[in-house]
Amino acid sequence: MSSVAAALRDAAKELASISDTARLDAELLMAEALEISRSDMLLRAGDLQVPACFSRLLQRRLHHEPIAYILGRQEFYGRDFLVTPDVLIPRGDSETIIDVALAHSPPAARVLDLGTGSGALLLTLLAEMPAAQGVGIDASLGAIAIAAANAARLGTADRAHILHQSWHDADWTDGLGLFDVIVANPPYVEVDADLDRSVREFEPAQALFAGEDGLRDYQIILPQLRQLLTDGGIAILEIGHTQDGQVSEIAREAGFSAELHRDLAHRPRALLLR
Repeated sequence: MSSVAAALRDAAKELASISDTARLDAELLMAEALEISRSDMLLRAGDLQVPACFSRLLQRRLHHEPIAYILGRQEFYGRDFLVTPDVLIPRGDSETIIDVALAHSPPAARVLDLGTGSGALLLTLLAEMPAAQGVGIDASLGAIAIAAANAARLGTADRAHILHQSWHDADWTDGLGLFDVIVANPPYVEVDADLDRSVREFEPAQALFAGEDGLRDYQIILPQLRQLLTDGGIAILEIGHTQDGQVSEIAREAGFSAELHRDLAHRPRALLLR
């Protein structure tokens, strides 16, 4: 059997053709195979032997399966979230929504997360705001199960109500009540967009695609937000980096002002609606 150090070098070379983070991918997969932390694995790499399951994990990644699905988890805002192919993988870009919400929310806010997926947005806000209460809705039963599991893991289950609902249903707002903060990362990708294979072939299409122009779900959601917001309430929507003008116009037609916020790469990422 080869040493871990040698196997990491070989794996990184193989992964370079499909990943911009080949060495990191190899290290994460090796740590998973060894069932130890990445830092511990790196410290002991010269002494450890490669477990048989590493090859299987490596092959999955070489077939473009995202690391997060292979590991079954993804870090978001400093916390680990369970993920499966039932939910989008939480991405650092979406942390912009958290930053904006925390800067503009009352401590005891009532929060609604539209299309909660893994629960990353809702549960992060509840974890950061111990006096807040929240509701997350999703049309996917698989996503509901993952969000509920994450709520239990993060100790927010008593303040997070995860519901199986879809904004495509005529009565989806009935009984939800009013909210101080609404957050959403709805589908906003054009159906013919040029996506990496790891996204198009593995992440859930219903959470990605929103018609030919990527605007379908904004056009459904935005006109209905006012009936869900308290006086002075706010909504924060994630957008594609070329959509700020179009979504801002839809928001204005629905009676909102729209304030653009950019992510760490300075790309348009979130609209704060009042």
